[in-house]
Amino acid sequence: MKETLFHRSQDQESHVAALRTLLAEIDVPYGRGDRVAVKLHWGELGNESFLPPLYAREIVRWLTEQGTEPLVCDTTALYSGGRRTGRDALETAGQHGYTEAYLGCPVVMADGADSRDVISLPAQYRHFDEVEVAALIEAVDGFFIFSHFKGHLESGFGGAIKNLSMGFASRPQKQRIHADAHPVLDRDRCTGCGTCAAVCPVGAATMAADGYPRYDLDTCIGCSQCIALCPEIALKIFWAIGPNLFQERLVEAAAALWNRMADRSIVVNALIGITKECDCMTGHNPAIAPDIGMIGGHHPVTVDLASIDLVGEAIVTGAHPSVPWQRQFEYAREIGFVEDPAGVTP
Repeated sequence: MKETLFHRSQDQESHVAALRTLLAEIDVPYGRGDRVAVKLHWGELGNESFLPPLYAREIVRWLTEQGTEPLVCDTTALYSGGRRTGRDALETAGQHGYTEAYLGCPVVMADGADSRDVISLPAQYRHFDEVEVAALIEAVDGFFIFSHFKGHLESGFGGAIKNLSMGFASRPQKQRIHADAHPVLDRDRCTGCGTCAAVCPVGAATMAADGYPRYDLDTCIGCSQCIALCPEIALKIFWAIGPNLFQERLVEAAAALWNRMADRSIVVNALIGITKECDCMTGHNPAIAPDIGMIGGHHPVTVDLASIDLVGEAIVTGAHPSVPWQRQFEYAREIGFVEDPAGVTP
């Protein structure tokens, strides 16, 4: 694999210093005057583990020094909450400090204010012939993929691959990636609190007369929000076809995007605040590893694999032991979405 750049850090001050050093060392694929999209996740409303905006501000400052015109972006979410619409998402960004005044650049929705500013890209892989993504990718000259590395209920971990695939996907494409995941109830754990029904974005979860929830699997979109937010851990994921399918769909969507942006992108993972779940989850999110630092390069698979090596496979697996996250790297090699096919197995 091509070399990645890594700088260790253990607190906020040293995290910023590590990021600055990494940016000073990395090869720049942009030209002066290029419009560069900084793709990141500013956290769900009520989430406590999202990255504070000072790191994004440091990236914007550096991009401006390179003579580019940066902007910060994300897309709307599939599930209910503070990012389901473009307006809500920008309000959430502002509440979390991701504002133009603080960052020094515009903050925009990559899929538009109504979530419909999207285009289709050819994929020609096993699961997708094409993928639908935010149209912004055609309106900018370069990309900076800045990802908060952490655990994830369905993918095992979330890093650059997921920031590309789910992060740039249209709402319909997000649903296609999630398809086949449904909740299964453990009645012995369920207290009938109704959280699953309250958070379901499509009304697939309802409370029955006996006090237990019911799930309409024909309506369910497989977003797994009910599973992640159940306070009693009374729900688990059932995969209609198999858990590998979600991993493969993630990789295919990321690969289709990467075919358009490979030679004009930088990838950086922040290995700090490494929590069990993603920044879409509200409330407290327990840490599963100490802060490690900043790692960067020019390929999402390479940077994610190096992140796994630094965090430790056992920690990632321990957070979600039933999730076959290794399949992401195996499948990336199978479809040629790699820098070095011989070195992409964890």
